[in-house]
Amino acid sequence: MKELKEVKTLTGNPKRTLVKLSAPMIVSNIVFTIYNLADGVWVAGLGADALSAIGVFFPLFMAFISLSMGLGIGASSAISRRIGARDKKSADNIAMHAILMAFGVALVLTLTTLRLEDLLKLIGAEGGVLELALEYSRIVIAGSVFLVFNNVSTGILNGEGNARRTMFANVAGTVINIILDPVFIYVLNLSIAGAAYATVVSMAISSAVFVFWLLAGKTFVDVSLNNFRPDRKIVFDILRVGLPSSVSMLTMSVAIVFLNMIIVRAGGSDGIAVFTSAWRVINFGFIPLFGMAGAVTAVVGAAYGARNAEKLRTAYLHAIKLTFLVEIFMAAAIVIAAPEIALVFTYSESSARIYQELVDALRILPVFLLFTPLGMMTVAMFQGIGRGENSLGITILRSIVLQLSLAYALAFLLGLGFYGVLAGVTAGNIIASLVAFIWGITTIRKLEKSLL
Repeated sequence: MKELKEVKTLTGNPKRTLVKLSAPMIVSNIVFTIYNLADGVWVAGLGADALSAIGVFFPLFMAFISLSMGLGIGASSAISRRIGARDKKSADNIAMHAILMAFGVALVLTLTTLRLEDLLKLIGAEGGVLELALEYSRIVIAGSVFLVFNNVSTGILNGEGNARRTMFANVAGTVINIILDPVFIYVLNLSIAGAAYATVVSMAISSAVFVFWLLAGKTFVDVSLNNFRPDRKIVFDILRVGLPSSVSMLTMSVAIVFLNMIIVRAGGSDGIAVFTSAWRVINFGFIPLFGMAGAVTAVVGAAYGARNAEKLRTAYLHAIKLTFLVEIFMAAAIVIAAPEIALVFTYSESSARIYQELVDALRILPVFLLFTPLGMMTVAMFQGIGRGENSLGITILRSIVLQLSLAYALAFLLGLGFYGVLAGVTAGNIIASLVAFIWGITTIRKLEKSLL
């Protein structure tokens, strides 16, 4: 069996593999976070309407990202399990299925342009903002094939332990986007359309890099129509992990909408400003978690395919240990620096009134970061063994059942107001993570018996 050093790493010592795979993924997430900040800064120069236009399109764009990332995660899980089972022929076939499915999904996403205006109006766009949103989103949607292809290619390469290549391709595209934004927007005077063109061009460049690697024999899997054999079981295998992953991301977005309603009632517009600002900071704590989760899916998948329960358990528990240590540092840094961080968001006279509440929020919310590794690594483990429905169940329990119900109960039934929302969100995340961990350990114990 053809074997690259990345595949040997994937099937080797799980502790070392987790570090080697997660580091490139973390770098990619950091660069993407920087891009989001830079993109907002460049578009802000066009005025408030331009920022609103991109903001209006964002929920729809997030749905596109969720679908494509879910498909990539499904491909990653399926491929890593076949590699663990030393079944390269099936891994090749899965890669081709994933790519063809990517083009199918991209076609569906592109067809949304037929009702795009209605969709944007439904989200809340109107007047000048609607016109700008249409101008921007039509261009981005036209290039959605690159978005889907990149996320699926990322899943394929991650599934074979080739995370460094995905980092290079995605970081290159992101850096190019940051460079092209001011050129297209201001130098070429394309306004908001320039921001859209910069996004599409950068995604196309990343796609070109992926195509080169996939077709030039730089990967373990061989991508060729000659290796394609239609198989409904493979489609089901990819979608069993991919669809729940996509729905999980969409569920979190829906949960935020309802949480915002609770916050508005409990703390008014100031409450939204406080929570949104605090959440932007908390999101930095998720960056290492997402990177490690991607590594866990691949490593656990390979161990499951090889029917090696001991390696599976080791990877799962070691990932929790590593991310717990990182989150201790992240949470402590946020809590200690809360007064200074709050000043960044409240330096103006009009926002100064929310300073103390923001400091308090930055000292309450980070507590759940200490427990998040239990939940996120369990979700990744379930994805690795092909049980996407379990990972979806954890997300629904956390985002919908516990987080919203506890936020509402503490804010209104116990009369704690906005601070009840903060406590509810924190408690909901902690409880869900503990339940997920118990479920994860129980599942691994059963696997240890069945894989013997």
